[in-house]
Amino acid sequence: MLLDTASLYFRAYFGVPDSVRAPDGTPVNAVRGLLDFIARLVQDHHPDDLVACMDFDWRPHWRVELIPSYKAHRVAEETETGPDEEEVPDTLSPQVPVIEAVLDAIGIARVGAAGYEADDVIGTLAGRAEGPVDIVTGDRDLYQLVDDRRGVRVLYPVKGVGTLQAVDEALLREKYGVDGSGYADLALLRGDPSDGLPGVPGIGEKTAAKLLAAFGDLAGILAAVDDPAAKLTPVQRTRLAEAGPYLAVAPKVVRVASDVPLAPFDPALPVRPRDPQALDALAGRWGLGGSLQRLLDVLGS
Repeated sequence: MLLDTASLYFRAYFGVPDSVRAPDGTPVNAVRGLLDFIARLVQDHHPDDLVACMDFDWRPHWRVELIPSYKAHRVAEETETGPDEEEVPDTLSPQVPVIEAVLDAIGIARVGAAGYEADDVIGTLAGRAEGPVDIVTGDRDLYQLVDDRRGVRVLYPVKGVGTLQAVDEALLREKYGVDGSGYADLALLRGDPSDGLPGVPGIGEKTAAKLLAAFGDLAGILAAVDDPAAKLTPVQRTRLAEAGPYLAVAPKVVRVASDVPLAPFDPALPVRPRDPQALDALAGRWGLGGSLQRLLDVLGS
């Protein structure tokens, strides 16, 4: 089980009231919400291995070089005291180091790599896996990794993590008209304002799906642009040709990396805390109470 950790703690932050606080009054709703999420996931799905995948770089420079608008709208205005930072709620940022410390003390593998997003770590680990993989994320970009043959699916939270939609290739074909490998091409053709991807003007999701059905993949579509006999409307041909520079670089930006260099780690689900003393100190300092205990009980059982 691969967790898109930031996606899940964002959901926890907005799903759990900020009245959930530490003894000193500091909000810990994201911390406790994430612990409850993980406890429920382990209880319901019984993974042998579990990895909390982290964003060590949420906006990698190599992606921005190719498409400067990539996630640009998420960047806060540069200030005199610091560089650009991702816009996050000011009561969430202080909770992230607490989440990291708690996961480390429990012994849940927390994995990231300099210059890469959590999506890339997930893509690399999913590609290496020898058995079935559940990817838990609220980010549809990871639908591109769904692969029925290898048993890779996405568990997409519909409401908390108590209600998860299991996304396989049948669901993707029903909803989007593509399979997992085609989802990245669909996404880059239609664009994605939430990631700052412009897409091809005039090519929405339905048109993109029809083009992929007709020509197979992005390479087939681009070949059709240069083939006068290909069944493209004049407007489609023009728009795709004009978007050539974007389409040349977009695949590298949109497709998750599969070759991230990762330090060795143990993905095995712990049955007892790795550092009980540190965990006790964190529990007391931050008032983790029942949320932490529920997770420990599930792990122990």
